[in-house]
This record gives sequence, structure tokens and C-alpha cells, in this order.
Amino acid sequence: MTAETPSLERSPTRPRRLHLLRTAAFVLGAGAAAGALAAPEIVEWTAPTGARVHFVESRALPLVDIQISFAAGGALDPEGKAGLASMTQALLDAGAGGLDEQTIADRKADLGIELSGGTDNDRASMALRSLSSPAELDAAVELAATLLARPDFPAAVLERERSRAIAGLREALTKPATLAARQFNAALYAGHPYGHDSTPESLAAIGRDDLVDFHRRHYGANRATVAIVGDVDRAAAERIAVRLTAGLPATQAAMPLPAPAPTTARTLRIPHPSAQAHILVGQPGMAREDADYFPLLVGNYVLGGGGFVSRLTAEVREKRGFAYSVYSALSPQQVAGPFQIGLQTRGSQAEEALAVVRATLAGFLAEGPSAEELQAAKDNLINGFGLRLDSNAKLLDYVSMIGFYRLPLDWLERYPQQVAAVDVAAVRAAWQRRIRPEQLVTVIAGGDGDRPAAAGASATPPAEAAQ
Repeated sequence: MTAETPSLERSPTRPRRLHLLRTAAFVLGAGAAAGALAAPEIVEWTAPTGARVHFVESRALPLVDIQISFAAGGALDPEGKAGLASMTQALLDAGAGGLDEQTIADRKADLGIELSGGTDNDRASMALRSLSSPAELDAAVELAATLLARPDFPAAVLERERSRAIAGLREALTKPATLAARQFNAALYAGHPYGHDSTPESLAAIGRDDLVDFHRRHYGANRATVAIVGDVDRAAAERIAVRLTAGLPATQAAMPLPAPAPTTARTLRIPHPSAQAHILVGQPGMAREDADYFPLLVGNYVLGGGGFVSRLTAEVREKRGFAYSVYSALSPQQVAGPFQIGLQTRGSQAEEALAVVRATLAGFLAEGPSAEELQAAKDNLINGFGLRLDSNAKLLDYVSMIGFYRLPLDWLERYPQQVAAVDVAAVRAAWQRRIRPEQLVTVIAGGDGDRPAAAGASATPPAEAAQ
């Protein structure tokens, strides 16, 4: 069972054809089913342009999947212009190298290629899928290289997409789920680059010169990682990587992000007339490269990442009927990404449901998983991992993640072994180190429509109300 979690992207709007990076978050414990893992060989090199390249040769289908990622994510948005990274990436195909938006769309259709992209806190990416026949592949790579290196950022298109983004954001801000997610993110990352969500005002402040400058400063070959999976050999992959990055601007190396400050336990309440209360509980969790990664991964499956077989589901849904769905998730990033527990429940029972969540987490932290829970989690994670690699597109996501975060090239091969080696003591110790009750932030948005008027008023003390 896959644990579904709400998006923690910087804005609930998606400017034109913007797709979320499928592994940017890689929510721990999500998705598992039977399947055998055959780890591919990943070949790594640095292109003459300075870009780092990770390549897997796969001849099963006449297709090539490519993802180019830059250290150009939302954490680099300047003060007062949150959303700039996302808008820059989203407008790469709005016009480039003298080609207008319609001409670019026509060329993609004529070549039968797929171009998509997205941003998260750490990176901005463009993904390309093409037939591997030389004529089609060469033309596809040429078009992608033009979009990456020579975007025009037409003012008229920017105005249109900025207006759409602002309208979408204003609508989203009427919904308790959006309000909860944004308040949660702001509370976990106060004063940190991860904590800057876009606003109508920040989007309105973005001009064409801002896009040009952001691209010039962050879309350099020395900040790029190129992942290539598919029906080409090493020599062809080398040519592709060079062509995609040769025309990129010269940029300075990306600066490392600071670690987020520890949070302090508190409860933030957001009034809203919805009947359902949206509840989030959590704190900064762990970075992508973390010695506790696998004990946290396995433990999270037991706690709330395993869907209907998790402890949270058993306690909150099955025994008490407080919520249809409840989950826990860890989202590793360059620095500590969020750990969160989330659920929706009727406003009148929000406090009871929250008490069960806290008690379940406290019991898990104190005891860890049982031997039976541990074995079931490991079996599911190991047996299901192969299905996460059963297509070039899925494999590309992992290869790109490994390349961007500089993980070991044998990370995929070692995954089952690392999961299998986790024991109860390791899970308990890792969770006690990382998840601290005195640091857990709670956000409750909405539910006022299911509370008596007096109770709804008293449920939002001024000292705790989220602004």
C-alpha cells in the first residue's frame, strides 16, 4: 500500500506544464509490492563542459530518457521573490533561441518527444524522452539544448503565466489543506531557505529581468547533473551530455545550504469554516545523505508509511474511526527535509485524534517495532523495490537522484542489503535520535464547521493562532 502525502512544494500552483520531480522528495515508506531487483550498472564521468554525467545503457526499448538537473531550486529564491526558481524553470519552453512558444510545441509534436520539468527546494530539472533513432534523438537533444541555454522568457508569456499562478495561489489559499501545509513548512523552516513559500505579492514582484538573472547565475554546466538511461552506448551518451551543456552560462559553484535550526514543540491553529480539520505533526527530519537513512526508512513503514498495515492506521482508523487515512513520511533533501504525520478528521474530534497520534508515536519511539512488524516491513520494502525500477523512466529518477546528491554508484544494488541488515535496536535508536517530542510542531487548520460556536472560538487562543 502506498502512503499518499500532500505536496510540500513551495507553491500550490503549477505554472504551465510544471510537473513535480518524482523523486525530489522520495517519501520514505511509499509504495511496495512484490518484485525482484536487478540493479543496473551506473557509469559516471565528468563531461568536458564540467557537467557530471550518470549513464545506464538499456537496450530493451528503442527509447532514451534524459534528465538534466541544476542546483537551482526554490531555496535560492531571493528575498521577496519566492517562486522565481519555479517560474524560471516553467518558462524555459515559452520561447528560446528565436523560436516562439507555438513553434517549440510543434517541434515537440513532430519529433514525438516528451519534455517536462519541475523544481523542488534543491533542484530544477528538465526531462526528455525520445526515440533512440539518430535523426529523432539528435533533433530532440538539439531542441532541449536550445531551451536550456537560450531561453527568451517572453514578457507576454511571463505576464500570462504569472497571472495564472497568482489566481491559482489565491484560490488554493482558501483551502485548509493548503493553509496547513504552508504554515507547517514555515514553522519547521523559519528563517531558513526551505521556509519561503510564494505569495501573490512575491509572484507579482517577479519580472523578466529576474528570470534572466536567475538563469544566468544558476543554470551553469558546472552546476548540472545529466542522467541518461536507454538505448545508446557510452560514446553517444558522452555526445548527448556535451551538447546539452555546452551552451550554458558560466556560473559559480553552488553554496551549501545551512542546516535548519531545531524546532520547539508548539501547536498552531488556523481558523477555517471547514468541517474537516487538517492536522500535521512533525519537525525537520534527515538529509539525503544520512547514516540513519535505512533504520528510519524501515521504521517509518511500521509507523505510518505502510498504509493499512501501519500502526497509525490501526490506532487512528481501525480502532477508533477518527480518519479514513493517516500517514507518516520522511522526505530527505540536501539538508534535513521534513518528517511529518498527517490526517484529516472532523473538527469536533480533532483533539481526540491528535492525542491518539501522539500516544502512538510516543509508544513507537519508546519501544520501536516488534520483531513481526520489522520483518513484514523489510519484506515489503525489499520485494517491492524492483517495481520501482521496472521502466526506464522510473530508473531515470533514481539515477538522477544518485547523481545530484552524489550518492554511491552502487546505492541501488545495496538497497536490499541495507534494508535487510536493519534490526529492532537500530530502528529504535535512530528514531530516538532524530524525532524528539520536544521539537514536534503541530498545525491544525479548519474543522470549525464541526464544532459548537463557543468551542470553535475557544479552540483558537490568540497566543497559538497562526497568522
